[in-house]
Amino acid sequence: MKAVLKIFPFFLLAVCMFYYPQDVLKSAATGLALWANYVLPALLPFFIISDLLMKQGFVHFLGVLLEPLMRPLFRLPGQASFVLAMTHTTGIPIGAMLTCKMRNAGEISKTEGERLLAFTSNPSPGFMFGAVASGMLGNPSLGIIIAGSVYLANLLVGFIFRFYGPAAANPSNSKFSLITAYQKLKQAQNKNKKPFGELLADTVRDSIATILLVGGFIVFFAVITQMLTKLKINITIAKVLAFISGELLTVPGGEAFLQGLLETTLGCQATVKAFSNLNTQIGVLTFLLGFGGLSVFAQVASFTATTDLRFFPFILGRVLHAFLALLISQILLRSSTLPTTVLPASLTEGTAFWVLSLKWSLFFFSLVSFLLLVLALTSLVLRKAIFPRS
Repeated sequence: MKAVLKIFPFFLLAVCMFYYPQDVLKSAATGLALWANYVLPALLPFFIISDLLMKQGFVHFLGVLLEPLMRPLFRLPGQASFVLAMTHTTGIPIGAMLTCKMRNAGEISKTEGERLLAFTSNPSPGFMFGAVASGMLGNPSLGIIIAGSVYLANLLVGFIFRFYGPAAANPSNSKFSLITAYQKLKQAQNKNKKPFGELLADTVRDSIATILLVGGFIVFFAVITQMLTKLKINITIAKVLAFISGELLTVPGGEAFLQGLLETTLGCQATVKAFSNLNTQIGVLTFLLGFGGLSVFAQVASFTATTDLRFFPFILGRVLHAFLALLISQILLRSSTLPTTVLPASLTEGTAFWVLSLKWSLFFFSLVSFLLLVLALTSLVLRKAIFPRS
């Protein structure tokens, strides 16, 4: 019976696909266009550069410098700061990919990997500022509220998860030292004797395989979403949610919410159309962006399958992130005055979007890296002032 239950959902999906071939083609084309226009150009360059930086020892260099910050705040080694910086600037699923690579390389423990995985799953700033705030809402200033809510909530999740699991038996040296950082950089480079051409070829090959995997998940979940619509399953569930909530959540709003739980981008588009109140729009958007959607869950699961990391901490982190992002967004909305500038539509379409996405991502990567270094230096100075003999 258990074996039958495992294949039944896929058998039902296959039957629906044969019965509605045009809808399958249309939804698959939509998912493919979403991947080709937004995901591929926005993420592939960062997949390549992050892999090169890891193979060239930059993670070890940064790890020594930021160990005094990461240990007390998140109970993570300094190397985790690279994952933290990349996921806040590049977006899903690079955080899970880098975390799993570090775990397979033995650079973090199992508990540290699960702790890191729980709060390194964010949409990119380019997506939040460009696609959501500027494109869907028509107000780029709302990107500050959306991104601020998602990022603040994510850091809070990271701080909460510092209490997850036992402490490391022998935490690494937490002294700030440029000399030690340089030595670690050289050691990592000496271990990798491949010529740069071969190294670059391997990196590009692995990055393309990863981005194709992401594209496959996006197309697959776009088809599932369309099949649920054709079968009116999402409408039925939305009516139940509307009844339970006492009409606080309308049927169109329930449909948009369910769509977002499956695939974030499609859900965000539906949310803007389903709700007219700005506070409700921002609240639902930040909730969905914090949660990530089952499409993201499947992507992360494909990476963790190659490790011994458990998936439950990631799920717990996403749920906690979603509710915290919703709460923070409402606080920020009530305490801020937003301009009503509307971005021209031409800047939110086609090539212009991924250029905007790359600009925001590069800006945030530089900003986050700078802030992490400043915080590390500040923590060092304070520790020396309070504990001069340490």
